[in-house]
Amino acid sequence: MASSLFRRHWRAFAAAAGALVLIAASGEWAGRRELLSKTQALHQAASAHALGLRGLVEKHDFLPHAAARHPGVHALLRAPDNPGLRSRANDYFADLQATTGAAALYLIDRNGLTLASSNWNLPSSFVGQNYRQRAYFEDAIQGRRGFFYGLGLTTGQSGLFIAEPVREGSAILGVVVVKISLEALQATWMSGADPVVLRDSRGIVFLSAVPEWLFHSLDPVSAADARWVAEHGQYGSRAHFDVLPWTRKPLPGAQGYVLRAVVEGRKRELLALDTLLPALGWTLTVTSNMQEVVQARQSALMLATLAVALLTLGVLYWRLRDKRFEEQRAARLELERRVEERTRDLQEAHAFRKAMEDSLLVGMRARDPEGKIIYVNPALCAMVGYSAEELLGCRPPYPYWHPDDLEKQARESDDALRGRAAPHGFESRIRHKDGHDVITMVYAAPLVDAGGVHRGWMSSVVDITAQKQAEARQRDQELRLQRSARLASVGEMASTLAHELNQPLMALSNFAVAARALAAQGSPEILAGALDEIVGQSQRASEIVKRVRAFINPQRAQYESLAMAGVITHAKVLLELELQRQGASLRLVLEDGGATVRGDRVLLEQVLVNLVQNALQAMQDQPGQRRAIELACRRAGQVLHIGVADHGPGIPPEQREQVFAPFFTTKRDGLGLGLNICRTIVEAHGGFIGVEDRPGGGATFTFTLPIEP
Repeated sequence: MASSLFRRHWRAFAAAAGALVLIAASGEWAGRRELLSKTQALHQAASAHALGLRGLVEKHDFLPHAAARHPGVHALLRAPDNPGLRSRANDYFADLQATTGAAALYLIDRNGLTLASSNWNLPSSFVGQNYRQRAYFEDAIQGRRGFFYGLGLTTGQSGLFIAEPVREGSAILGVVVVKISLEALQATWMSGADPVVLRDSRGIVFLSAVPEWLFHSLDPVSAADARWVAEHGQYGSRAHFDVLPWTRKPLPGAQGYVLRAVVEGRKRELLALDTLLPALGWTLTVTSNMQEVVQARQSALMLATLAVALLTLGVLYWRLRDKRFEEQRAARLELERRVEERTRDLQEAHAFRKAMEDSLLVGMRARDPEGKIIYVNPALCAMVGYSAEELLGCRPPYPYWHPDDLEKQARESDDALRGRAAPHGFESRIRHKDGHDVITMVYAAPLVDAGGVHRGWMSSVVDITAQKQAEARQRDQELRLQRSARLASVGEMASTLAHELNQPLMALSNFAVAARALAAQGSPEILAGALDEIVGQSQRASEIVKRVRAFINPQRAQYESLAMAGVITHAKVLLELELQRQGASLRLVLEDGGATVRGDRVLLEQVLVNLVQNALQAMQDQPGQRRAIELACRRAGQVLHIGVADHGPGIPPEQREQVFAPFFTTKRDGLGLGLNICRTIVEAHGGFIGVEDRPGGGATFTFTLPIEP
């Protein structure tokens, strides 16, 4: 009897222990499952935030690159004290800022001084401010692109600064900077339910949905880092950063960690996930409420308890069949009610996640490995004009592919399905259902399910039509400005004709006098040569008129592939009589004269003739043995350097920039247009011209020409 009672109690104890283990295992399984689901949702949220940040940066990434190549920017850096150039640069930056929505654009010289800015007319103007201490300036002045986030030294407002060096050949003249405001992004984060945090490479929070966390660090900031931040004014006058009041607990076997912190005066337990943004050097932290995981665990415990209870009721059923029938029915109804509630909760959670996907402004498209569309969001449907029902199940070619780019888009689609799509995305033109074109940027990534199985490809599609239209408008505006500048130079061209035609006309006069003398002497063969020279010089005068007209209308220029050795040799032939008359010598040094350039032969010969004649005039007071000119042609990489060196008095340092200005001359009977014409011709050929002292006395005028690839 005692043995039977012992066995009965032992079985009851074993059954109770097994039930407790089952219940605990069910709760743990449900908690881990919910945790995995929330971790995947955090990954999607992090990807969306990272895409938004990258899109914001890429939207303005082209601005400093384009502005650094604007002629007005180069002109102002070469003549920073010119008020007209500064005014035009201010207007250009202001128009660019208004068009693109950037916070500010400004130009800094090599010493860190701001010469022009889009906010030049505001009390908080950057003009006249020195930003030499800024990290982005230090990077750009060394020839690298600068990225820097910090508080503005002038306005105190935070922003992302992108700096681009302004180059002229191998030299860096200054730096163009665009400032992008992230305040709108922070405001969006602050309106969300769960905190989002952005930290820099030193762990300092500079953007946060919780204001109390700003300018705190994840770990203690080293003295060297704090000193660097203070020296560069990254976060104003702050030199000390408190550690964030966070308690972090890693999750075994799962990504992310549990974060315990105070948010708006309440203690919260959050599931957090860190995502590195290597291109910017930042770390993005997204969070989600852990309460749902606790609720899932509790619900599973309840369901498991109910299941055990149901099993117990089943066992008791055989013993208390008649007596407990109504109790079993009530328990079953209660269980069904709870299952119904849980199902409703899951449906609401699914609806919430779908609402999040539908609210994205970026178009999302999922395809299976064969290219069939299996998912599209409303943003993509609005972008292409087709409904989800029209797109789902479609295979290439898709209805929104542009009819003129079918082959290109088929190739890009095949590359994406084979995993060969460019990681930085590719540009694609599509056709809206109503017929208008849409320019997009497409980013492709593998679509992997919760079990790690590759199910296809997910594409993010960004509409960049407005950006492309803005770039086109900017190019049109630059062309109009260049056209206006050429038309404004008509008066200067008239003086240019007078200056340039003087040489062939003088030659015509000399050859005509010689021809008359030869005719009187009865030398027909020599007379014929003189007359040929008269015809050649008249044709050369006609060519000069044509080339000068090309300054007004570039389409008239006669550009061709030229070997510089031939151009230099012919220019020497044109100068033979003048060299003999002056008692001077011209020595050619052609180290790579066979290199070809793209240009106008007559205009390039005019540059050489003008420079040699200037050298002759500079050496008029020199003894005969010093009247020697060297014309050298040397190659440096993909550029030809052509130099004309004399033994004259040289150019004073204060006049080296003025000698290229129109109508500036030190000659009593000069027009002051020769060197200005030379610079105009050289720059029209894509080169630049300068002057420097020659060792041993004299000056060397050097200009460059790009070599044909």
